Amino acid sequence: MENFNMSKHTSFYAIGLSYKKADAVVRGKFSLDAAAKATILIQAEAEGVESLIVTSTCNRTEIYGFASHPYQLIKLLCENSQGTVEEFQEVAYIYKNQDAVSHMFRVGTGLDSQILGDFEIISQLKIAFNESKANGMVNSFMERLINSVIQASKKIKTDTEISSGATSVSFASVQYIIKNVKDIANKNILLFGAGKIGRNTCENLVKHTKHEQITLINRTKDKAEKLAQKLDLIVKDYADLQLELQKADIVVVATGAQNPTIDKAILNLKKPLLILDLSIPKNVHENVTEVDGVTLIHLDHLSQITDETLENRKLHIPQAEAIIEEIKEEFTEWTKNRKFAPTIQALKEKLNAIKEAELNKQRKKNAKFDEAQAELISSQIIQKITNHFVNHLKDGDSMDEGIEWIEKVFQLEQEKSFF
Repeated sequence: MENFNMSKHTSFYAIGLSYKKADAVVRGKFSLDAAAKATILIQAEAEGVESLIVTSTCNRTEIYGFASHPYQLIKLLCENSQGTVEEFQEVAYIYKNQDAVSHMFRVGTGLDSQILGDFEIISQLKIAFNESKANGMVNSFMERLINSVIQASKKIKTDTEISSGATSVSFASVQYIIKNVKDIANKNILLFGAGKIGRNTCENLVKHTKHEQITLINRTKDKAEKLAQKLDLIVKDYADLQLELQKADIVVVATGAQNPTIDKAILNLKKPLLILDLSIPKNVHENVTEVDGVTLIHLDHLSQITDETLENRKLHIPQAEAIIEEIKEEFTEWTKNRKFAPTIQALKEKLNAIKEAELNKQRKKNAKFDEAQAELISSQIIQKITNHFVNHLKDGDSMDEGIEWIEKVFQLEQEKSFF
């Protein structure tokens, strides 16, 4: 596969970290909120980065972009998060050109997700892409790549069973509750936070436990009330959190806060309490485990639950990988064509200029000159010559050398600059 360089000085990189090597604490340090992502885009543009997208989810933080060196992108991440370059080096990955493209395909199709086949990430990539596009930070390469990844994701979802069965962080948390809590129908469940994972967990709890005593608290009460109407929950004020924690048997924490919102100081318990923290960064302080009767489970523990659904999903990995290869090949073909297109266009212009000069000579020399016939024949010859060059560039081992040779022989640098 050819090099993806957009120019002789930049390469396409994917840099970041994920659940594979970075634990929840480290991922929390590198997590980026909306303001940090916006700043990265502005800073990248100011520093001359041609195209870039930024994603940050509970399981990963990544930057995809063009740079002369990956440190340009690492610097953007570290300057806008709580993480240091040293911490990044310990847990990070850096992919370049072809490998970066392959990585985005695996991430966007759920093959790299903490729970195999979880398609949440593709919507995150779309959002990141749209934010970059709105800021003028998307070039045609990035647009085509994202669209190819979206296409692969849709096809895998439709044509394989890799996302069959309800398996996600929220479903895993409900499974955990069902397996570990007896007499669940009579337990008090408190949901703190109305973020996406919290909402999904709540829906799964209602669906799988037929539970009617779920209480919801969110910092923004109107957001909580909208969700409560949909799922028939009881909404309490944020000020009632301490009191509701005393009443609860199970607490699901899914807030988007950057610092812990629950610690042992606000727990005044009279009975055992199971806390599931589904937030990144962690929103429950580890010190709660010092309180008698408290069990704290974080989403990193939940992802280790491998049930039959996950085992079944693994059977569909080869089929998903075949779909990725097919669409990635189409993308590679496009990048190749796009790379030599300006040279071929310039070559056509050069040959057409030679043709016009020759036809003009013949017009002056020959009164019976058949212009239409000459035009047709010479145009067909030019097309056949350029087709030979196209085929040579497509099939040759080194496209860069081929392009350079054609430009040198036909002195195309000047003509090419006009396209």
